[in-house]
Amino acid sequence: MKIFLDTAIYEEVQQGVEWGVVDGVTTNPTLIAKAGHDHEEQVKRICGIVGNVSAEVVSERKDDMLVEGRRLASWHENVIVKVPMTPDGIAAGKALGRDGIRVNVTLCFSVNQALLAAAIGAYIVSPFAGRLDDINEDGMRLVADIVSAYRQQEIKTKVLAASIRSPVHVTQAALAGADIATMPFAVLKQLFNHPLTEAGQKRFLEDYRKTQEAKPVAGRSEAAAAKR
Repeated sequence: MKIFLDTAIYEEVQQGVEWGVVDGVTTNPTLIAKAGHDHEEQVKRICGIVGNVSAEVVSERKDDMLVEGRRLASWHENVIVKVPMTPDGIAAGKALGRDGIRVNVTLCFSVNQALLAAAIGAYIVSPFAGRLDDINEDGMRLVADIVSAYRQQEIKTKVLAASIRSPVHVTQAALAGADIATMPFAVLKQLFNHPLTEAGQKRFLEDYRKTQEAKPVAGRSEAAAAKR
């Protein structure tokens, strides 16, 4: 399962890339506005250090989405255009796909919606697990069901588990068979943590220091031998 960051903060993406664990980014105009940057400028900056950067249309009508989607895709070859799971969004996604533009169908909340995304040849479908959990439904069950349906139908569209809220969600997404999980930077950092790892590293370092302290200083043993 590939790890994406759900952020528009360049420094977070840069850190994840430097760690060697981040393969992409999902973002939208709201996240970019919160980061205090121009939409186009920030998407281009992020595309410069990582592939697979989803940039979202904000129009509602098919023709407007097409114009906007083509403009987003022109910014960089790494851009994946996000369209909503609506009739107009699906129609726009189909047309964008014919142009050779990769499409991410977002705001998916059912297997049937995921099948519609697959029907237009979407590159990615994004079920929002956390938002389903918020209304007392099983978000990761949906991810698992979409993965199962896609495998039975030999569908190539990638399943991206979105609205990830915790490290537990990441584990569940992997066990459900998701191709990608996108998460906030805070959740990514938590994936490194385990008390036994921290305790073990501390013990290793303490033991190493003891061995170094026990070593004779170079030249001291020879000098002592000469005096004898």
